[in-house]
Amino acid sequence: MLVGERMSRPVITVSPDTPINDALAMFRKEHIRRAPVIKDGKLVGIVSQTDLLNASPSPVTTLSVWEMNYLLSKVTVSRVMSRKVRTVSVNTPIEEAARIMADTKIGGLPVMNEGRLVGIITETDLFKIFLELMGARQKATRITATIPDKRGTLGKLTKAVAGAGGNIISLGMFTGPDADSKVVTFKVIGMRKDSIRRELGKFVKKFWDIRIS
Repeated sequence: MLVGERMSRPVITVSPDTPINDALAMFRKEHIRRAPVIKDGKLVGIVSQTDLLNASPSPVTTLSVWEMNYLLSKVTVSRVMSRKVRTVSVNTPIEEAARIMADTKIGGLPVMNEGRLVGIITETDLFKIFLELMGARQKATRITATIPDKRGTLGKLTKAVAGAGGNIISLGMFTGPDADSKVVTFKVIGMRKDSIRRELGKFVKKFWDIRIS
């Protein structure tokens, strides 16, 4: 899966000359938390809702409403935006974008195609992908188990599910409690709980959880 398949588009942008109160109003209206900053068709920065709020007067200020509005009208997005922008390509693997966001602690990445801004990939987009990966919107039997980290173990497990009349609708593999194991979480339809333990137990080191969800 590539970023271009799951990015948000069309992307909502702001100009560096936009007053921050206007930008905040747009953020609230569009229900967004960040926006690329575009000048003359080029990406020049990115601004977040936090950047805008931090530039706003404190609620305990002694300034009058008129004084605050006047000051805010003089502060533009260019004063608070981040100028060093991390971007990804439409052809970047989705997990690479997630790694960049996690490692740099940012909530979104502008997406480029041949030097042109075409979208944005955000933490919300990644959450939606995670829901799909884990089959969160489809009711089935959810199993979490530790399996040996050996060649062919996962294949034997999935073959056993099919042989027992089950069908795996989602599967995720994670780091195990030790170097010789992996944790798998998967959802199955067509198998009962007792059948799962009986048919899959020979390939599993430990069942952590089995439930309908």
